Amino acid sequence: MVVDGLTDEAVDRLFHALADATRRDILRRCVRGELSVSRLAEAYPMSFAAVQKHVTVLERAGLVTKRRRGRERLVRTDPDAVDRARQALDELETAWRSRVDRMSGLLADDAGSDAGTAAGSGDDREPTEGQDR
Repeated sequence: MVVDGLTDEAVDRLFHALADATRRDILRRCVRGELSVSRLAEAYPMSFAAVQKHVTVLERAGLVTKRRRGRERLVRTDPDAVDRARQALDELETAWRSRVDRMSGLLADDAGSDAGTAAGSGDDREPTEGQDR
């Protein structure tokens, strides 16, 4: 699936990054404004290095940007990247809805032909041994 010029690998990175609750929380916190990695680390029961790794996964997926301000690394959510994730989900939904609609149509056609066959069958064959008429 190609979303807004993203390759399958880029979409995979995007959803891998969003699969973790801590990373989703980091996105929510950074959408309100830039936060330093050390400030983010204060909010989680994990090491600074662990939070930094989460931020790196988000950055590789393109969901956040980092910039240096003195000794700090400031993190900010990229709203365009979040929009690309939404577009990817919308495309998946469209594809699956189309498939379900086609299957529903096939099942309805099949049920209609079965009903027509059963109604007009008028089976006049003699029962085989052991069958009732």
